Amino acid sequence: MNKHVTWRPAATDAGQDVIRLADVRRRFGETAALDGVSLDVRRGEILGIIGRSGAGKSTLIRCLNGLERPDSGRIEIEGREITGLGEAELQPLRRRIGMIFQHFNLLSAKTVEENVALPLKIEGWSKEKRLARAAELLDLVGLSGKAKAYPSELSGGQKQRVGIARALAARPALLLSDEATSALDPETTRAILALLKDINRKLGLTILLITHEMEVVRTIADRVTVLDAGRVVEEGPVWQVFSQPQAETTKSLLSGIRPQLPAHIAERLSADVAGEAVLGIDIAGPAATGPLFQELSAAFPAGYRLIHGGVDHIQEQAVGRFFLAVLVDDAARFVSFAERLGAQVEVLGHVAGHA
Repeated sequence: MNKHVTWRPAATDAGQDVIRLADVRRRFGETAALDGVSLDVRRGEILGIIGRSGAGKSTLIRCLNGLERPDSGRIEIEGREITGLGEAELQPLRRRIGMIFQHFNLLSAKTVEENVALPLKIEGWSKEKRLARAAELLDLVGLSGKAKAYPSELSGGQKQRVGIARALAARPALLLSDEATSALDPETTRAILALLKDINRKLGLTILLITHEMEVVRTIADRVTVLDAGRVVEEGPVWQVFSQPQAETTKSLLSGIRPQLPAHIAERLSADVAGEAVLGIDIAGPAATGPLFQELSAAFPAGYRLIHGGVDHIQEQAVGRFFLAVLVDDAARFVSFAERLGAQVEVLGHVAGHA
């Protein structure tokens, strides 16, 4: 990136929430797509919204840009309530919101620079000024040498970089990313996420990520909101939610990226209290790198066994997930002791012999 790039999003008041939703509801027939959603997106943060298909993510993003009208509730963008605005009043608002899409939505008959400059042409900018802005933005996203190329000549990652540049053309206060990396391979996804994080950090741009990919949220989001059947079921800092999820929906969504009890042991679990108790232990923050196992060993000389797990790092916080086997007679005391050390413990079941 060249040092001469000086583009900045238009300023908003320091500390102001860019988005504020209060009890937003939207139904389609008998289906509640949004069922009392309340959330805030703070200026300069990256918020990830995750959920299964049908959770309400797409309806939420369409309500934010005014393409859907909620049945009730309140939506504020930069402090302005938008649900009662007419189409003419929504147009300036939409210029404050940039959008990037899963399938890029580039115009195949226009060059890269023309695609990027298109929102500015619609706004009435002169050709000279809009092409100058397009050049600046292409430099920002690392495509300064592709201005005259057509979308068919670009890779998927390059197309998404063009989409990002186009979304930034009108200097938005908010960038909405709707499954923007779902069509990309893992290596390209990492590059696009690094670009978004860089833009967020250097330009102070607020980003809302709609995704079903947990790794996307884990990689760049500051906070996460979990939707299920149109409701917010969990929210908080990414490291906290990913390390100690409370809602069953969250646990299920995270099962692909968190350590799980090995299948051959899970198949042997029984509710019968005998042999060994198998425990799932989640621990995060300073406690995850503290002397957990040393203290457990000192308190339980009869011992326990580590079955599976390890320590990861999310948002510079240590996050541990372990599976242990302990004698049934020690299980209740073991759980209580581990919880006093800051762990979250679940008895998963019992096995008659060694797990």
